[in-house]
Amino acid sequence: MQIKSAEFSVSNTHWKDCPETKLPEYAFIGRSNVGKSSLINSVLNRNGLAKTSSTPGKTRLINHFLINSEWYLADLPGYGYAKVSKTDRKEFEKLITNYILNRENLMNLFVLVDGRHLPMKIDLEFIEWLGEEGIPFSIVFTKVDKLSREKFNFNFKEYRKKLAEFWEEIPPMFITSATEKIGRDEILSYIDEINRKKI
Repeated sequence: MQIKSAEFSVSNTHWKDCPETKLPEYAFIGRSNVGKSSLINSVLNRNGLAKTSSTPGKTRLINHFLINSEWYLADLPGYGYAKVSKTDRKEFEKLITNYILNRENLMNLFVLVDGRHLPMKIDLEFIEWLGEEGIPFSIVFTKVDKLSREKFNFNFKEYRKKLAEFWEEIPPMFITSATEKIGRDEILSYIDEINRKKI
């Protein structure tokens, strides 16, 4: 897929205020500091389109971008930032949960995990919840350029091992680096494939 246009559409604090549209939508989510904004900018080949918050964990907005006038990309708030209050965490959870469960045109949720780390409980629990709710999703490993191939391969195998404990079929996985543009074409091809099936 070639990105011909990528335009910021709207920011909202509630799923009901998201754009009314029948266009397919793809959302990106992950823990704070997982490199989500950088990856989105890399995938769309637009520097600075998705903005990083100066204070991690404070972004409470669902940001929509219209791509090629054919589909939407939704940038969801990061989760799991330790320094926010319990009240803030509950607000994040409510915002994210309501969007995921109620956004009817959501075709796939890209769940970003930091490729530098072994499987983390918060990510595994979130992934398990998506499975229980029947939400279509895939897993995106970020920052793979920040560690050796051997180290990443070990982490990757550990993720597959953990997921195999609960899943008969492992969800689609993408290996990415925003800096090196690794995985960009694979993600866009996956989106294109789903869009073609929808037509």
